[in-house]
Amino acid sequence: MYVVIRKYTKVRSVVDAARRARSGVGQILRESHGFRSYYVLDGAEGTCVAVMIFEDRESASAASKKLSEFVQESLHELHLGDPEIIAGEVLVDIESDG
Repeated sequence: MYVVIRKYTKVRSVVDAARRARSGVGQILRESHGFRSYYVLDGAEGTCVAVMIFEDRESASAASKKLSEFVQESLHELHLGDPEIIAGEVLVDIESDG
């Protein structure tokens, strides 16, 4: 698995960004090969964190390009700025027994 984390620190409305991500970003990701899951976190004080999980690095790279275009074109008025991006292969995966 491969994880991409995008941290935005100057978001005008994290709730609005998350709501809009559900439809626009969600559609792009559901159509992306290798997509596993997506989460948006409210980090408080204008911090929004998006976590994307893919099967492999290639799938993550292809989807990330599409997502960057969508954010620039459709979410520019939220003034997200450039995110801090952390990405890498999953080394440990622990899941609940229940």
